[in-house]
Amino acid sequence: MREASRTTRQRIADQLRDEAIAAGTIANEFEIQTSDALTHVEHISKSLESTDEQLLVAPPECEECGFTDFDDLTNRPSRCPECKCEAVAEPAYRIS
Repeated sequence: MREASRTTRQRIADQLRDEAIAAGTIANEFEIQTSDALTHVEHISKSLESTDEQLLVAPPECEECGFTDFDDLTNRPSRCPECKCEAVAEPAYRIS
């Protein structure tokens, strides 16, 4: 299928098969809002349920202390609950 005829969601899924990507990076690369990128990832996850593939999520991680036990794995917290550092990496998504 030609690249131009593929939907944004199909192109995002293809990229997630190649590498782990954060929602902010998806938003920048596809020129969409981060919230739209998360919506696409959610729908991609649902469409994978009928296949042998699955969506893997690397949780957000504090860049200061390495804390990863956040309550919501899909959203980027504003700061770390352990050390209060605001340098928290976004969760990354990958299809495996």
